[in-house]
Amino acid sequence: MVKIAIQEDKKLYQCEACGFHYVEKEQAEKCEVWCKEHNSCNIEITAQAEENKELEQPEK
Repeated sequence: MVKIAIQEDKKLYQCEACGFHYVEKEQAEKCEVWCKEHNSCNIEITAQAEENKELEQPEK
């Protein structure tokens, strides 16, 4: 079951397996299912994580 976390007044859902945070509950659930079944992260799923969105550089 995913956790609910509040960061900077924003409600996020956290995968309990790997700890990544998502805006949408469904994404966090997908992540958690993948993590538990494969004992790894899926790059296509985790690309949507808030932690990875912070790393994106704005286009010039």
